[in-house]
Amino acid sequence: MLENPRSPRVRAVAKLTKRSARRETGLYLLEGPQAAREALAHQPNTLVEVFATSAALEKHADIREAAAAAQIDPILTTDAVLDAMADTVTPQGIVAVARQAPTSIREVFASGPRLVAVCEEVRDPGNLGTIIRAADAVGADAVILTGNTVDPYHPKVVRSTTGSLFHLPIAVGAHLENVVRLAHEAGVRVVAADVGGEDFLDSRDLLAEPTAWVFGNEARGLREDAVSLADVSMRLPIYGRAESLNLATAASVCLYETAFAQRAK
Repeated sequence: MLENPRSPRVRAVAKLTKRSARRETGLYLLEGPQAAREALAHQPNTLVEVFATSAALEKHADIREAAAAAQIDPILTTDAVLDAMADTVTPQGIVAVARQAPTSIREVFASGPRLVAVCEEVRDPGNLGTIIRAADAVGADAVILTGNTVDPYHPKVVRSTTGSLFHLPIAVGAHLENVVRLAHEAGVRVVAADVGGEDFLDSRDLLAEPTAWVFGNEARGLREDAVSLADVSMRLPIYGRAESLNLATAASVCLYETAFAQRAK
């Protein structure tokens, strides 16, 4: 049993809350039974280690069985050790370490996608996690992160996806210009979500075709040069008195409307 919260092994896992350590090692942190369950179900080959208390393994028999099927032997720990490893206050008895497994933008567009979410300069981990979760819910083919978008393996992003991180391809480190070029080569229309764009209701028929939505920074939206790369820009109308919509909320509406249009066709 791993009992010392200050041991080198525990400190090495705890460092994965920092982006520098994730870049150096190519690993990231999973916290809680839901994240471990989804990783074991969909990407078991990426799991490196699973740490758990005996009480958690007893409570979550499905995780214990899935780990055994993946030939992973969970390492028993104390609650104090898990608290030292985790980014959250309550990791719920299970913490795991996994290898990052991003895809490439070429692979995304080579698959003939019909719906892709592109996040350009999205900085809030909660927003990115929610967009990934929404993209998963609508059946999108991939999420692409461009510019200085937050690391998808940030602990807060991983938690807020509630497992969707393991359900669809995630491409990182891409330049928006390259994404647009590959989208066009694949016959995918690029749509910018922008407050200066056309009214959503006037252009929504376009969404029945293969579409890549581009969502911008929470505070300033998309830069003018980013908007100019798109085939069309669209805005969600505000009918009430709200000043604006949260980025993740707006992205979810855009993605769902596109999924509705494509399935209706």
